[in-house]
Amino acid sequence: MLIVVTGPPAAGKSTWIKEHATARDIVIDLDLMALAMAGPGADHHAHGDVLMRVVHRARFAALNEAYQHLDKVDVYVIHTQPSAKALAKYKRLEARIVTIDPGREIVMGRVKAMRQPEMERVVTRWYNARRGRPAEGMPQASRAW
Repeated sequence: MLIVVTGPPAAGKSTWIKEHATARDIVIDLDLMALAMAGPGADHHAHGDVLMRVVHRARFAALNEAYQHLDKVDVYVIHTQPSAKALAKYKRLEARIVTIDPGREIVMGRVKAMRQPEMERVVTRWYNARRGRPAEGMPQASRAW
């Protein structure tokens, strides 16, 4: 089964996956992939353009391969804000979409405390895009930070 976890930055998507995935499952998390490919001591959420280009290509390859094994393992994918095209593909793959959203105020507080300032724009874009739209999944709080 394909489980796509969406939500704004710092909502708790990775935490949700840690609470639901098993060691046997496949987890495709761009942040974890970047950290794994970065040099020692790299920041968990701030990466250079070249590294991110490599990581995005690796993510694309990992997704395409993982889709071939949905009948054998569960695949968890973090996709902050999937496009209409991505959502259509997830629908064809019969994905379960889970939206993690503890609320704008909590997310902005987390971003200000733990992320780069430019992530505030990503949060704003995420919430603006969702105005007037029903959630794809059930909004959920993550953990108490």
